[in-house]
Amino acid sequence: MFLENTINHSKQSGWMEVICGSMFSGKTEELIRRLRRAELAGQIVEIFKPKIDTRYSDDDVVSHNQNKIRSTSVESPSEILLLGSNCQVVAIDEAQFFDESIVDVANQLANSGIRVVIAGLDMDFLGRPFGPMPNLMATAEYVTKVHAICKRTGNLANYSMRITSGKDLVELGETEAYEAVSRSVFVEEVLKKNK
Repeated sequence: MFLENTINHSKQSGWMEVICGSMFSGKTEELIRRLRRAELAGQIVEIFKPKIDTRYSDDDVVSHNQNKIRSTSVESPSEILLLGSNCQVVAIDEAQFFDESIVDVANQLANSGIRVVIAGLDMDFLGRPFGPMPNLMATAEYVTKVHAICKRTGNLANYSMRITSGKDLVELGETEAYEAVSRSVFVEEVLKKNK
């Protein structure tokens, strides 16, 4: 069996990790878990989120089960580059809400030796790749796809089905607006209705 040499201690560099999946799949929970471990290791950590994400808190990244960590809300990815340049670990939550410049920012941080941990929805409510997430996943060294459980079928859920009538791409909400569903439910409820 061939084992890849994953760490060259003489030339340590940064890298990117992406945590993606549907709503209610534990993306933010996993992001917080990784950051807590980095803090326990004594690393300098900073977490950023888009200013538009005010669902639980303006000042914290909060998971659905109310686990939280202090964060900085930013208007644009360029602020992350400026504010995160002296950190060892930079985390970005809800990356799908940023424009494509987040890809360059994340790569610049990683290229400068920083570990960059990113969480976001990989698909929008119509099952299409969401914003910059495909490019972030393509350029990351590590991609972790997490899943919710479909309450209707008991199968893995990887779609965020909107249960309100809104048609805008971005509609902030929780269980009152979205349901994590399996492929079979998504096909029946969304794809067949939108043909």
